[in-house]
Amino acid sequence: MKDLIKYIAKALVDHPEQVEVSEIEGEQTSVIELKVAKEDLGKVIGKQGRTARAMRTILSAASTKIRKRSVLEILE
Repeated sequence: MKDLIKYIAKALVDHPEQVEVSEIEGEQTSVIELKVAKEDLGKVIGKQGRTARAMRTILSAASTKIRKRSVLEILE
């Protein structure tokens, strides 16, 4: 899941070298934290949060396959 979010985020931003993804795993749920450069934050979130919502939908669909719940947190 971590690699999936990293791949999508790097494709969206102007500074892919500053993309950082960390994963905090629990028993049933894992939290994936995404950190990008300050000027790329708008690109990752998108207009009215559409891009972020789409990334969360893809993450949810992929994590359903492994029977785990994943949550995406976009950090500033």
